[in-house]
This record gives sequence, C-alpha cells and structure tokens, in this order.
Amino acid sequence: MKFEVSDQESKKAKVPHEIFLTNLVGNHILWFIASLGLVRSYWQPLALVPVVSILLLGYTLWRARRSKAIDSWFVMCHWQLCAGRSRAFILTLSVFGFIAFLGWVGFTYFGMKEVAVMAMIGGAGVLPVMVTVLVLILMESDALHQATQHKLPNQMIERYPNPDIRAIEE
Repeated sequence: MKFEVSDQESKKAKVPHEIFLTNLVGNHILWFIASLGLVRSYWQPLALVPVVSILLLGYTLWRARRSKAIDSWFVMCHWQLCAGRSRAFILTLSVFGFIAFLGWVGFTYFGMKEVAVMAMIGGAGVLPVMVTVLVLILMESDALHQATQHKLPNQMIERYPNPDIRAIEE
C-alpha cells in the first residue's frame, strides 16, 4: 500500500535496508570472498566478517527498538521490517555455528574424518546460510524499492496499524 509521506521520510526509511544490504553484499559476500584469498597468510581480514556483521546486526536491532519512540510511523515500520529479517539472519548464522561446533566435536572426540566433517558443515551449515543470504538480498532490495516508492508491505500495516496516515492507493 502506498502512503502520503515526505521524501525526507522516504530517505530515512531506506536507511535500515541500506545497512542490511551492506552487511549482506559488502561484508558477507565481497569482503568474505576477498579475505578467503588471504587466509593462509593473514587470518585477520577473515575475522573481520563476523565482527562487522555482529556490529551491524546489533545496531539494526538497537535502532529498530529505538525507532518506536523517535521516528514517524512509516520510518518505524521499515526499521521493524529490517529488524525482523535481521533476527532471521542471526538465527541462520546461529544454526550454522551450532553445526560447525558439532563438526568440531565429531572430529575431535569421535574420530570423524575431516572430509566427512567438512561435508556436514558445508551441506547442513554453509549451504543454508548462502541460500538465506540470497533470499534476504532479494527481499531487502524490494523493501528498499518500496521505501523509495512510499510503500509498505501489508504485514507491517496489520502489525502496526495507524489510522491517521493517509493511503494514496491500495
């Protein structure tokens, strides 16, 4: 649904999606791939990926909570939308971490072969993260476009109703 909001509000509503897309594309894809080439010589660039991700995801969740008190309804809804997707990404990364931990336990204490552990971590851990990143990039790109077009998904309108805002079109 499209709403009558100012261009300034539209710009503010784009911010959470831009932060999240920067994390997904810039950090989890571009920086991660670039730092993989250096990992045998320097591990520090690769270690920046989770650090930057935690900082950006933490900021997004903190700012979304704060947005309920300080932002307009339209901007707040876009922060909440991005925060929900950030939580889904955190859950996916947590599952990956748990699977990697299980692989380490299997290798260290139960004598699993290295190849089997890598296959388990890759298939049950890395692959779901890659698919989630791809899906979230598509969803956030659409949300960024919706913010530009002064639109919100119906689920956000139902979750955070505002009878005072004027809808332009359905």
